[in-house]
Amino acid sequence: MDFGRAKLAVDKFVDPSIDDVGALAEIERMVGTVQKILATLPPDAASTSMEKMKALRTFLYEGGWWNNGRPFEYDLSDPYGQKPGSQLLTNYLATRKGNCVSMPALFLTLGQRLGLNVTLSTAPLHVFVKFTDDATDKTWNLETTSGAGFTRDVWYREKLPMTDEAIANGVYLKTLSRREALSVLATPVLDHLLETGRYEDAIAVADVLVDAYPANAYTLVKKGTAYYRLLDAEIIQKYPKQSDIPAEKVAYANGLYQANKQAFAKAEALGWREPRPSPN
Repeated sequence: MDFGRAKLAVDKFVDPSIDDVGALAEIERMVGTVQKILATLPPDAASTSMEKMKALRTFLYEGGWWNNGRPFEYDLSDPYGQKPGSQLLTNYLATRKGNCVSMPALFLTLGQRLGLNVTLSTAPLHVFVKFTDDATDKTWNLETTSGAGFTRDVWYREKLPMTDEAIANGVYLKTLSRREALSVLATPVLDHLLETGRYEDAIAVADVLVDAYPANAYTLVKKGTAYYRLLDAEIIQKYPKQSDIPAEKVAYANGLYQANKQAFAKAEALGWREPRPSPN
């Protein structure tokens, strides 16, 4: 499964009503348009990964015949993608306004289909693209919420503070493997399960995602959250006083509490700290 199909499968789980077939067709048309842009270049230049990346960047972020004068933009009214459906790829394709989930997902999807060496990377509460130039083997950060411009690691560290341990352990700024990138793409499934009260399912999904990307601290934190919400729903709300908890449920309650602590402890051991939200 390529990145585009994976993202749409995740979106379909969150919202079964989306037209994933139509979205795939639109993606193919977009790839064809980028190839038309490349056809205006000398063949030697058009075949390089750097020119392909630049053509894709032009197609997405500069207005012209290639996008009917409607470039894709960062949705400043919802920078974290909190509005219902805003993180869906189909929503981004329809509105051309995105966030740090949908924007890197589309760039990644199109880049892969153009033969680019692209993957994802993360910063606290943020996702961006890593692009490796075939000619030089140099890897660049592309900030897709800002025209996919080249962005230094130090900029992310200034805007979205992170510990040295988190970087060393691969939590942030890492050039993710395909399997690790898919783990990041799939996190909306985990978020959806938490939002809909399916806490046991959320824990099971978190285990799968962490198996694919052991340094996925975001998922470890969400797993801890799922344990707490399960504890709250099954024990705290039903038995406000600790002395009210039936004897046969004490071990269960203690198990949930310890699992919650362990998940957060694992994230913190990787260098994760409670992030400060920032739209940039």
